Amino acid sequence: MHPKISLEQWRALATVVEAGGYAQASEQLHKTQSSVTYAVQKIERLLGLKAFTIEGRKAVLTPAGHVLHRRARALLDEALSLEHGAASLAAGWEPEVRLAAEIIFPTWALLRCFASFAQEQPQTRIQLYESVLGGTDELLMERRVDFAIAAHVPQGFAGDALMPLRFIAAAHPDHPLHQLGRELDFRDLRKHRQLVIRDTAQQRVREAGSWQEAEQRYTFSNKATAIAAACLGLGFSWYPEDTIRAELAEGRLKPLPLREGRERFVQLYLVFADRDYPGRAAWRLGEIIRETVATLCAQEASTRRQTPLS
Repeated sequence: MHPKISLEQWRALATVVEAGGYAQASEQLHKTQSSVTYAVQKIERLLGLKAFTIEGRKAVLTPAGHVLHRRARALLDEALSLEHGAASLAAGWEPEVRLAAEIIFPTWALLRCFASFAQEQPQTRIQLYESVLGGTDELLMERRVDFAIAAHVPQGFAGDALMPLRFIAAAHPDHPLHQLGRELDFRDLRKHRQLVIRDTAQQRVREAGSWQEAEQRYTFSNKATAIAAACLGLGFSWYPEDTIRAELAEGRLKPLPLREGRERFVQLYLVFADRDYPGRAAWRLGEIIRETVATLCAQEASTRRQTPLS
């Protein structure tokens, strides 16, 4: 069987919905309004249902029309993805790789991966988005990156487990929480300022996974600023252990003696925006990240067995 309705006709229906009417759709598609109207009417005739009803001077989607629009948009997106993927295959090594990395991922490890990739492909540009929570989802869903190192796999995507990150609650040694001289609970934390990192999403904001119930909070966009604030005694937070290793060793930060919850684990994933057509350079950089992280995790496990964190 062959489809009765062409992609152009589905595109006409989707554009009428997304542009807000037949006149606006005709401008976007550079077609006459009558041709756009005919395309939508042909879909309705071939399928035996009404996609729109006219209310006043405005076309309004029917319940069936909502379903058709949703499926048409998915079909058009898939067709566009196929074209882009084919172009990528034909081009060989793409000139630029775009990736998002949750800021909790160790920066030094990521830069080590970039250095390895640069030795193999010195002419390929890398565009890095340092993102947080829903901001990572947004970059993937809008196809603004080729892949992401994410703490969450958005619906409709497949992700490979990359590494677990250990978070510890910490504050400056002179912070009032350390002066209590006993194990702490969350009631103690509520009385003091918590330092958090802002979600970078514009639309798809997600709640952070860690506890955020302190009455006072300072919110930052950069993890280095949040760590510096903690070192100045401005508050407490949960930090990736690797990120504050130097501060712990130098005595500028000290783990909080929580009765429970003093450590948390977050699983990171490697998620491609289009797994079927990732691009040769994007796939290779992803492989380097996987290989580097596997080596680092093995080294970290060995180190932790020898010198467990107190």
